[in-house]
Amino acid sequence: MRSRVGRATTAAVLGGLLAAGCGSGGGDPAGPVTGKGGGSAGYPVTVTDCAGARTTFTDAPKNIVTSNASSLELLLRLGAGDKVIGTGFPPGKGTLPGELDARAQRVKVLSDTVIPKEKLLGSGADLYIDTFASMNMGGSMGDAPTEEEFEAAGIKHTFLKSTACAAMSKHPVTDLAAVQDDITSLGAVTGTSAKAKELVDGMKTKVDAVRKAVGGTPEDERPTYFFFDYDAGTKQPLAVCNRQVANAVITLAGARNVFSDCDGDHKQVGWEDVIAKDPDWIQLGVRDRGSQAENDKAFDEAQKWLESNPATKGLKAVQEGHFLRIGSERTTIAGVTNADTVEEIAKTLYPGKVG
Repeated sequence: MRSRVGRATTAAVLGGLLAAGCGSGGGDPAGPVTGKGGGSAGYPVTVTDCAGARTTFTDAPKNIVTSNASSLELLLRLGAGDKVIGTGFPPGKGTLPGELDARAQRVKVLSDTVIPKEKLLGSGADLYIDTFASMNMGGSMGDAPTEEEFEAAGIKHTFLKSTACAAMSKHPVTDLAAVQDDITSLGAVTGTSAKAKELVDGMKTKVDAVRKAVGGTPEDERPTYFFFDYDAGTKQPLAVCNRQVANAVITLAGARNVFSDCDGDHKQVGWEDVIAKDPDWIQLGVRDRGSQAENDKAFDEAQKWLESNPATKGLKAVQEGHFLRIGSERTTIAGVTNADTVEEIAKTLYPGKVG
């Protein structure tokens, strides 16, 4: 069903399902590690993976492959998109805004899903940025290269830790610090630290304004909130749990994720669980179809399903028409637009309080 967004849906689900395989260490992932000493133009730069293993760059990578659209988008926003020679899970046409979309469409697609091992190792890349976790992919998608195979091919392997390491966190994710650390790290690695700081500062400004406006609302007075991942299927809902970036987005916006008691990033639940939570608001989780008309059609479908399904039509949010039409990617995938989503949710839930 809904084949036009199948790639994005699979990417988001894989991001959740694979995260537990990243690394073997305990504790929360460390932030970015920058280099010390006499490197020119900010180098050497050292970053860590989920288990704390270090990778050092003595100069900027020249040929980058990204595992999916999220790391590709960050590189484009940083001004390092000209170094990307290929990607997996490419963004659908029209998914990214304006010129970002045009530049993304020019990037070579190495796979519509996970890049096959042989193609990745033979891509000519000197850096592979992995949004998922390092583990055997199995089945028809093939195996992920080992770290030894990456090294033999001359490819440095790093992660978007805010996604890949999420399930390892000892604590719920309630802020965007890990996303901002990823942006800072990518900026340091690619020699675009000034742009990274600009992006991070912009995110902080938006989130701080929301926090100031709604932060005084007592916890038990904050509206409850359910992210309905329509594109993940309607038979059994896929909940976003407290290690997923969406939990941070919802929390920062002054709402209470109804599945914040779920330790992990995603979890299959039953509609009886949603009914028991009876949320005040429901976000219609629809992935970008490439045009406003197609997006509106998908939002209409998701809302109609909730309004007509016997199991959900009696929910408080459905009865009161409390729906938010905000794209899934900017809510559940780490990126600059997470801060925009915090602002948009807060404006809806606290009309007049958030400017």
